Amino acid sequence: MSFGGNGAPQYGERAEPGPDDFCYRHKDRPSFTLCQRCGRTICSECQTVSSVGVLCADCVRAAAPSTAARAGRKARVFTRKLSDQDRPVVTYTIMVICAVVFAAQMLARWFFSGSSGVDPVTAALWYAPVHSLPQFFEPWRMFTAMFTHSPGFFLHILFNMYALWLFGPNLERMLGRLWFTALYLLGGLGGSLGVMFWVFFAPDQVSALRTATVGASGAIFALLAATFVALRANRVNVTSLAVLIGINFAIGFIPGAAISWQAHLGGMLIGALTMWVLLITRGPRKKTIRAVAMTALTVVVVGLAWTYFMVPPALWA
Repeated sequence: MSFGGNGAPQYGERAEPGPDDFCYRHKDRPSFTLCQRCGRTICSECQTVSSVGVLCADCVRAAAPSTAARAGRKARVFTRKLSDQDRPVVTYTIMVICAVVFAAQMLARWFFSGSSGVDPVTAALWYAPVHSLPQFFEPWRMFTAMFTHSPGFFLHILFNMYALWLFGPNLERMLGRLWFTALYLLGGLGGSLGVMFWVFFAPDQVSALRTATVGASGAIFALLAATFVALRANRVNVTSLAVLIGINFAIGFIPGAAISWQAHLGGMLIGALTMWVLLITRGPRKKTIRAVAMTALTVVVVGLAWTYFMVPPALWA
């Protein structure tokens, strides 16, 4: 600001701030900046630069969306992400469930395991064929076992989750979330059925009835078998996949490996059958047929879990 010879300010500016030239929040701070929305004078501390100019703190708060509006926007964004069929939501959800269950097993093993070394979480979730007998019928274990892993062998869950991460997303995108979920659950149930039916052929039925199994391996082998069937149907070379399946299945026969090849076999059979049903009923005109066929398959597989009620092992006949 420059002054003339008589001390009067030039260009119409005041030499001293007027009564309205102080920040509306800080009365001791002179300022000549006005809020672009309400016109009040604001100091540098109260200024917020926006796309429409400088705003005061009150106008910034008034323009901001309410808590309900922000929550609604976040919910809409989350819903859009879930509706994006390219996101393997089911695959990641299964991995999270397995990780949470494994953490609970580790904590229970740390605090509550007794002299037997078996924690109560694992004991409550594993499956043994004895739980299919009418006297001790606990059918839910055939499902809970597929989300449970050995707490004493970290590589068990690591290998299963790695395989799920490799094969799950592609199958989920190809089948859709509903049918992928059905494939995984039926495959896991098939693994439990393989363990259950082995009792009829086991040399030692008592030991086979009491042998508990855990792990997503049955469901994982179902995904491998389903991928094999899908690739074969599309005339894709499956040699490398067949070798991978064969090697992993053969590992179950290594003495002392403590791996249930019966669960792997049951998962593979049900996984291959499920994918075959899904392939022959694909297409927009066969949606109803697919739903009926998958429902029938589910009824049959679930019905097999009641086999011991009709034909119990010879030991318990």
